[in-house]
Amino acid sequence: MGTRGDRWAIALACLALACVSGRAAPGNLPQPADWVPARWPWSDPASLDLLSGGPVNCLLVRPFTAEFASAAAGRGLATLALVLPADDAPETTRRALAAGVTGIALEGDFPEAAIASVRQAAGGAPVVELALRSRMLRNSGAPVAATYQGVWPGVAVQENGAMRAGPSGSVWIDTNTGFLRAARASGGAPLWIAQQPPPKTLVTAGRYLVAIADAAMSGARWVLALDGDFSARLAARETRALADWRRMLDLVRYFERNPEWREMREYGKLALIQDPAKGGLISGGILDMIAAKNTPARIVPHERLTPDALKGASFAVDLDSGALTPAERDALRDFTRSGGTLLTAPPWWKDKAPAGNAITLDKTELGQLNDIFHELNSTVGRGNLGVRLFNASAMLSNFLISADGKTAILHLVNYSDYPVENITAQFLDDFHHAALLAPGSPERPLDLHRTNDGWEADIDKISVCATIKLER
Repeated sequence: MGTRGDRWAIALACLALACVSGRAAPGNLPQPADWVPARWPWSDPASLDLLSGGPVNCLLVRPFTAEFASAAAGRGLATLALVLPADDAPETTRRALAAGVTGIALEGDFPEAAIASVRQAAGGAPVVELALRSRMLRNSGAPVAATYQGVWPGVAVQENGAMRAGPSGSVWIDTNTGFLRAARASGGAPLWIAQQPPPKTLVTAGRYLVAIADAAMSGARWVLALDGDFSARLAARETRALADWRRMLDLVRYFERNPEWREMREYGKLALIQDPAKGGLISGGILDMIAAKNTPARIVPHERLTPDALKGASFAVDLDSGALTPAERDALRDFTRSGGTLLTAPPWWKDKAPAGNAITLDKTELGQLNDIFHELNSTVGRGNLGVRLFNASAMLSNFLISADGKTAILHLVNYSDYPVENITAQFLDDFHHAALLAPGSPERPLDLHRTNDGWEADIDKISVCATIKLER
């Protein structure tokens, strides 16, 4: 076994080797659950100055160098080497880890055998899959559940420049929130969505802020990614680019300072029963249609359909009744016997995942789903199912509550290019204290007014996003 002095010499030698190779001791780096990710387009260690004092602590890099990995580790930043399907994945993994990166990020549609070979080559190093949406939901043991498939959030615009309307008649918003909320309901791993900016498009600072907030209000993290023009201006330390970059980091910090929000459950009187591996994979599906009306809804996966899951709901919508087990049917029967209203999709509707790599419905499927939505909308009407919003055009929301039921929050995100003013929120339940939180502003109390339908709060203006915090 050797003497104590021999053992100390070996330990010191290993520590020196780790420093030379660029690897930091594992305890000095954030753990996967706490990674705040960004695609990093530069390999110059000096570029890391852009992250000083900010919340981003995990960089997806390609190409990778030992010098960069060492510099990042010295600043407490994790690095993930991006590996693509065209690469020799196991060999690229070995070279990346030898250069000192923290782990590997597989981006794309990899065969199972290739993924297994990368995991073997990685040894104990973390491997994150930026996978197809369908595969993302199957990675139950992964440190992070991530996908590269996403829509670019914002108000949908037609070719003639007019804003496109949704089935509810309101402004239609391209969003990843429906899918992310379904994914969050089906598993417990941290969620990343890694869609990149539209190609050959100059993206405004406001659009980047919306992408951050679109993911964050659903309990996920957007992997920050910059278009070529912004990257070049930021690398040159252009004044406007630096200011926009700081706004982005400030918005990320706003959500990261409140990690308890990601632990809260969805709140509301409408329960949507859906298989996250089928219709839950879709952007622009039924949940996004409901969200366009700012109606709060909770997602109940089939496997979690129990009487407790429906507790407090007034309406339940089952989009795939043929997939229910006897126990799940019993839970719905108990729900209706206790006074709840159950809506089921018509027999001809099949709740299924989109074909191939698609993440949206085709024209025929969208028309059929519109019919179902109109039926739901006419039944539910304009009743308060937890919260109602007024003057909230071009906005989406998410209503959440803590496990003990004492604290609720309402996230509000503005997808337009101008501030939304004079918003009113009417809450159904009895809340007695309210505060408004917004990025870059101190928390301030909100007055709650008693109404026939509960309590009401007014907000003067929302630029990008805000959060109403409610206490019983």
